[in-house]
Amino acid sequence: MSSAWLLPEHLADVLPAQARHIEELRRRLVDVARGYGCELVMPPLLEYIESLLSGTGRALDLKTFKLVDQLSGRTLGVRADSTPQVARIDAHLLNRVGVTRLCYCGPVLHALPSGLHSTREPLQFGAEIYGHAGLEADLEVLDMALDCLRGAGLSTMVLDLGDARIVRGVLAGVMVSAEQLGEVYTALAAKDAATLRDLSRAFPDATRRALQCLVTLYGGPETIDAARRELPPRPLVQAALDDLESLAQQVGQSHPDVKIGFDLADTGGNGYYSGVRFAVFALGSPDAVARGGRYDEVGAAFGRNRPAVGFSLDVKALAVIAPARPLHAAIRAPWAEDTGLRTSVRRLREQGETVVRVLPGHEHEAQEFDCDRELVLAAGQWTVRAL
Repeated sequence: MSSAWLLPEHLADVLPAQARHIEELRRRLVDVARGYGCELVMPPLLEYIESLLSGTGRALDLKTFKLVDQLSGRTLGVRADSTPQVARIDAHLLNRVGVTRLCYCGPVLHALPSGLHSTREPLQFGAEIYGHAGLEADLEVLDMALDCLRGAGLSTMVLDLGDARIVRGVLAGVMVSAEQLGEVYTALAAKDAATLRDLSRAFPDATRRALQCLVTLYGGPETIDAARRELPPRPLVQAALDDLESLAQQVGQSHPDVKIGFDLADTGGNGYYSGVRFAVFALGSPDAVARGGRYDEVGAAFGRNRPAVGFSLDVKALAVIAPARPLHAAIRAPWAEDTGLRTSVRRLREQGETVVRVLPGHEHEAQEFDCDRELVLAAGQWTVRAL
């Protein structure tokens, strides 16, 4: 019999010091997004499964917890990714004609962990821009993602760029089942040339050669030049390469401290990406700390095929590598049934100060807050003095 206090695997309580760090990061991220004009939305944790998985791929379906709603008898899903929900809000609830900028931050739940040490309950923060199909929106989202991470205290970052249109352009005209297509994407992302060779045996020669070439197309700026030489000169492929080259140049000018690379075989892990996709890596994290890209087709499932581009990250994972800020300065106050003392404490708290009242018998216990001042009675008045 297991202990009642044990939690399920890959779920954990967040204790005070880490919770404070996570909450401070959340506030900073939302503030950066607000600085870009993003409006905060809060989609529900549960939705009908048909809505929750509309326009997404099989990977998200496998991540999603499912249960039966006792009120309607229909199947509900616990969100594993907030992006489709925000697309639904833009398409059905806001229903605006022009550009809409939205951000969100809330828990998501994964049926299976993504890695050995990963949580199944990430705190997902993200921002989306709807209504603009041009590269300007992609660049603004990239700038916002990098500014969010820099605001979190990260300094050494690597930006990895790719584009879902490249693989789609290479496979254009090839008859392939959805299951086989998923296997091709998995093999490409894993750089598994042998499996890719087996999967593409029945493909046209040009397509087979291009897929094998894609496995090798990752690295620095030379990757784009190699792709122009090696990949078939199809309009979709060339448009993607042009956009990637332009984005890399502009990001390099705005963020000269960020190293930029390319991985043309990686489609980012989410089935809804339709164009440019990116991942940001940072010192101390084995996986990307932020991922994003363009997903114009997600809104089509809700009746509005609207241009969309955005990014998301796990605030809990970010907190592991982001430097913590110093403890919040606070005022220590004694406990006494004194009207003047209670009035002084209340006034200080109204002014935005943290006042920690020491309960009787606990005068020597450590606090989460850095009490650098104390409230003392001097000449009949309660005044604050430095410790």
